[in-house]
Amino acid sequence: MPGRKLHFLWIIAPVCVFLLPSAYAQESATIQATASVSTTLSISGTQDLRFGVVTPGVNKPVDKTTIGSAGEWYISGTANAEISMTFTLPDSLQHTTNPVGMNVAFAATDASFDDGSGGGQAAPVGVLNPNAGNAERLGVTGIMTVWIGGTVFPSVSQSGGDYSSDVVLTVAYTGS
Repeated sequence: MPGRKLHFLWIIAPVCVFLLPSAYAQESATIQATASVSTTLSISGTQDLRFGVVTPGVNKPVDKTTIGSAGEWYISGTANAEISMTFTLPDSLQHTTNPVGMNVAFAATDASFDDGSGGGQAAPVGVLNPNAGNAERLGVTGIMTVWIGGTVFPSVSQSGGDYSSDVVLTVAYTGS
């Protein structure tokens, strides 16, 4: 029987080794999950697009570089953040008291911007197409100024009086 006991031990011993709890070296490390929320993006219209006095039958353009006449917006937000810019443009200016309109148009090069690194309105950083979506980066100080010009087309029989319509610039962070 002593041989049987040894035989039994040879069978039980390996099974017990697998059932014993294992002790391994363990280590751990911690990291932080972080996020930064962009500062509020703000925009303000600082100058209306002013065509001034127009003559019936004579088209009148206003260039985006014309100080005091070109429309202007001021944008501020997170430095170097990319923003999308979308213009909502009228196809006519409406008479303030009569249901009469005067055609207005905006060419693909009628808007520009400066992010603080250019020469301002007279020598801006770049050109924007007001008829399409645009994406640009705010300057290193988180600012941008946008200007727009356009052309009115008064008819030969255009009614006298004042005309106006909204020109809207919508901006949003792109996340890029």
